[in-house]
Amino acid sequence: MIFNSSLFLLYFLPVFLISYYLINRKYKNIFLLLVSIFFYCWGAPTFVFVLAASVLADFFIVKQMSKHDGGIRKILFWGSILLNLGLLLYFKYMNFFVDQFDILLGIGGGKPGDWTKLILPLGISFITFQKLAYTFDVKKKSFLPFEKIQDYALYIFMFPQLLSGPIVRPGQLAGQITERPDSIDDKLTGFYRFMIGLAKKVLIADVLAIQVNEIFALNSFQLSSGMAWTGAIAYTFQIYFDFSGYTDMAIGLARMLGFRLPENFNSPYVSGSITEFWKRWHMTLSSWFRDYVFLPLAYATSRRLPAERYLGLRADKVIYMVAASVTFLLCGFWHGAAWTFILWGIYQGVFLILDRLFLLKFFKKTGRIPAIMITFFIIVIGWVLFRSASLGDFHFYLRRMFTFTSGVNDIWLNGKFWTMLAIAALFSFAGGFKRISEWQDRLYLKPGNKTMIGFSLLAIALFILSEAAITSTGFSPFIYFRF
Repeated sequence: MIFNSSLFLLYFLPVFLISYYLINRKYKNIFLLLVSIFFYCWGAPTFVFVLAASVLADFFIVKQMSKHDGGIRKILFWGSILLNLGLLLYFKYMNFFVDQFDILLGIGGGKPGDWTKLILPLGISFITFQKLAYTFDVKKKSFLPFEKIQDYALYIFMFPQLLSGPIVRPGQLAGQITERPDSIDDKLTGFYRFMIGLAKKVLIADVLAIQVNEIFALNSFQLSSGMAWTGAIAYTFQIYFDFSGYTDMAIGLARMLGFRLPENFNSPYVSGSITEFWKRWHMTLSSWFRDYVFLPLAYATSRRLPAERYLGLRADKVIYMVAASVTFLLCGFWHGAAWTFILWGIYQGVFLILDRLFLLKFFKKTGRIPAIMITFFIIVIGWVLFRSASLGDFHFYLRRMFTFTSGVNDIWLNGKFWTMLAIAALFSFAGGFKRISEWQDRLYLKPGNKTMIGFSLLAIALFILSEAAITSTGFSPFIYFRF
C-alpha cells in the first residue's frame, strides 16, 4: 500500500486515524503495531514472517547482551550483527553476487548455474539499519534495551517510516513510544506536513518523472545535448521532491499520531560543497554512516598509522581519506546491488576527499554562489550515474551531455513540465536566502496558531489537487522503495 494511492488516502488513512483517536490510550500502541504489520503484509505478505522472526530473535539476543560483559557480550553482539547483515546480503545482494559469479564462469568457459531470482523485500535496507542502530547503541551502553517486545516491534514496524525512513535511532523514539502528546496542534500540523509531501510527490516529482523517463529512453539519434541536460537536471529535482515528499508524509503522519521523527532534508541543493551536501541530504542516513561506520573506521585507522605524516600527507587527512573512501563505498552499495551504485558511492567519496584536500579552501575564495553552482554541477552528474541502469548507459548519456550535438527529438516537453521544473528549481534554491529559509522553516516545521487555519485550508487544497492528479494519471511508487 503506497501513501500516494487513492486506496491509502481515501480508505485506509481515514479509517485508521478515526479508530486510533477513538481507542483508549493504553491500547494505542498495540493497535498501531497491528495496523503496521497489516500495512507491511499488504505489500510483502511472505517476508513479514521472516522480519517478525528476526525482530523476535534480535529482541532477546540484545536483551541478553545487555546483561553480560566480556566474551559473551561480544558473541551476542556479533550474533545480532550477522543475523541482520545476513538477511540484507541474502535478499538484496545475492542476485548480484550470483550474476557476477556467472560472468566469471562464462569467461572461464563454464556454464551459469540455475538460480531463481530473489524479490527485494520492501524497506529491508531501512529496517536493517534501524535494527543495527539498536544493537550498536545497546552495545555502547548509550541506550538501555526495550523492556517489552511490543515496544521494540513498534520501533521497527511503525508504518509511517517503515518503508523509506527517516532512519530513526532507538533513543529518538523510545520515550515517545511510552509517552507522547495528544494535541489538536500536532494533528493539524501533521496533516499539513503530510499534504505538503503528497503535493511534492504527485504535483512535482511525478510530472517531472514522465518526461525524464522519455528523455532517458531516447537513442543516440534522438538525444541532443540540450535534451540530455534537460533530463539530467529534471531528474535531479525529481529525486529530491520524490524522496523528500515521502519524508514529509512520514513525518506528518507520525506527527498526527503524536510522534516526532527526525528531519531528513535541509535544502540540499544550496550546498556549497559535497561535504555540505551530505549534511543536508538524507541526513538520517548520513549521520548513521558517520556514527557507525566513518568514526569507528577513523579511530581504527588512527591507531595503525606508522607516523605523523604518511605518503606526504598529514595523518588526519590520511585518516579521513581512508574512512571516507570505505564509508561511501558502502553507502553506494547500500543503495543498490549494481556497479552504478558502487561507482556513485566512490564518486561521492572522491569529492569529499577533494573537499578535505583543497576544494573547501577554493570555495571560500570563489564565494558562496559560484560554490553552489559548481557543487550543483557535480551533483547533477552524480544523479545521472545513480539513475543509469548500467555503466554503458551512463557512458552513453554522459557523452551526449558533453558532445554538444543535436538530435532528432521525437518527444515534446509540454508546458506543465516546464512549469513544474521552474517551481522545483525555485523551491530548491530559495532556501539559500536567509529570510526565505526562515519562512520555509515556519512553513514546514512550526506554523503558528494564528495561521493554522490558513495552513489547514492550503493542506485541503493540496489534497484535492493531488487526489485529482492521482485519479487522472494513477499513482507511481517512490524512487527509494527500490532500496
